[in-house]
Amino acid sequence: MTELGRVFNEVPELYDRARPGYPAELFADLADLDGLGPETAVLEVGAGTGHATIPLAGLGCRITALEPGADLAAHARRKLANYPDVTVENSTFEEWDDRGRRFDAVVAASSWHWVDPAVGWARAHRLLKPGGRLALLSNVVVRREDEPEVYAETADLHELFAPGDPDWGHPPLAEQARTAGFDWSPLFEPATVRWYPTVQWLDGAGFADLQRTNSPYRKLDPAVREPLLDAIAERIRTRLGDRVARRYLSVLRVGRRA
Repeated sequence: MTELGRVFNEVPELYDRARPGYPAELFADLADLDGLGPETAVLEVGAGTGHATIPLAGLGCRITALEPGADLAAHARRKLANYPDVTVENSTFEEWDDRGRRFDAVVAASSWHWVDPAVGWARAHRLLKPGGRLALLSNVVVRREDEPEVYAETADLHELFAPGDPDWGHPPLAEQARTAGFDWSPLFEPATVRWYPTVQWLDGAGFADLQRTNSPYRKLDPAVREPLLDAIAERIRTRLGDRVARRYLSVLRVGRRA
């Protein structure tokens, strides 16, 4: 896992409060596609503060949740204290000592892109029992042409405070996101893919807090990040009525161990 992937550990409470979760329909489909239920052994990669762990625990799964950030892991343990079948271990997926354990499913929610692909695919395959499945969950930010979009309204501010950053740009339209390619390994059967439109409604302060948990902003020097986000929040208040939509396509990809 890259060092940038660990920056969320700096703001565990904010990460827990501001980050979107996943729709209930996704977990219902995951239970159906993956056969998840009581006594299913699940390894969760990059659990964060438990946004996906709690719904998985609600299905009755026995979960080993890996989180490389010590503060995020501690926060997750507090949240999951009432789930006796959930264990949170402070480790990267690549370095974790599995002690011979094997699982019915490996699940990664908005975390697989931080895993070294030279290690991750083969290790997930090895840790799964025969017939086990890999499930990758993520939230893809999208826009609609018929409503204001925050980046379009604040591109000048981004270039003023952090000019030329390659992460700046417009989110794709939903149709573009659905047709974009994705990485998958021949170690797994072709993925079943399902999409779920979701939305967060945020005021200026809430939008700025959400971006404080996102890697393009966390990587900035605080002396740049904080004035930029303050300016974005003020733009949302003054030009957008202090209410904006953050639209996502939540996506589930599930493939059986080949």
